[in-house]
Amino acid sequence: MTEAIQVEGLVKKFGAFTAVDSVSFTVRQGEVFGILGPNGAGKTTAMEIIEGIQEPTAGRTLVLGTDTHREQEKVKERIGVQLQASAYFEYLTLTEILNLFGRFYPRHLPPMELLAKVGLMEKAKATVGKLSGGQKQRFTIAAALVNDPEVVFLDEPTTGLDPQARRNLWEFVQAIHKEGRTIVLTTHYMEEAQLLCQRVAIMDRAKIIALDTPNSLVRRLPVPYEVKVMAEGPLPTNNLEALDSVRGVEFDGEGVCHLRSADAARTLQALLAWANGKGIRLAHLEVVPANLEDVFLALTGHQLRD
Repeated sequence: MTEAIQVEGLVKKFGAFTAVDSVSFTVRQGEVFGILGPNGAGKTTAMEIIEGIQEPTAGRTLVLGTDTHREQEKVKERIGVQLQASAYFEYLTLTEILNLFGRFYPRHLPPMELLAKVGLMEKAKATVGKLSGGQKQRFTIAAALVNDPEVVFLDEPTTGLDPQARRNLWEFVQAIHKEGRTIVLTTHYMEEAQLLCQRVAIMDRAKIIALDTPNSLVRRLPVPYEVKVMAEGPLPTNNLEALDSVRGVEFDGEGVCHLRSADAARTLQALLAWANGKGIRLAHLEVVPANLEDVFLALTGHQLRD
């Protein structure tokens, strides 16, 4: 598969502080690639270097085979950028802003087509100040698509949105991807990366510490499942750790037992046999697969949003 982006030995220093430390990765053409990490991990700095907004201290970045910094104008014609914080002319309507942005490119899409992509056609004559938070974020994506880019960069696109607005934005990102575009997004939301991205680079303290598909990252965990069980009466605490594939047992104080399992199917089989043998009736049984939050915790020792 052709590589849309190549990042080689990227370093960015601000005085004695290293914001990006020897980062290397590739993004395949046509994929959604996520950079997942907490605030301050270096995600935005790395993205802005790839986009050509910041200069690297060391290393190089290629977008669609072109050096981002040696041929910056050539790269800009082929990429779209949505920033964490964007400011627009308050007195212009959405269509006027998109028309203005389009003049900076030799090729650009009609404003109404762009607004249709993000579900804002009815707001065409409104100013940005009249939009809700979710609508503003959708408009920033429309603005990033004004030059019909092959590669789109989305920096924390759903930060500050309520759950429904976040889900709506995910649908628009998926629709844009289906048009054949390569998308690179940064996020500190585990569920966002897991839902949208074909591959994820996990970044912490300026370094990429893991890179793979979300499912592959989870499967590497020694205990990729949790089995939650509750009995109709008191659940005996003895012998649970001896059940097949169980690697840990915790009670949450509300009568729910959490079994950390290396193989959920084997643990379930053993648990049901154990309960039947002791005459225990189970009121609740649930298998919860691990997620990228668990991967991050296992790799770093701290939570993704600490």
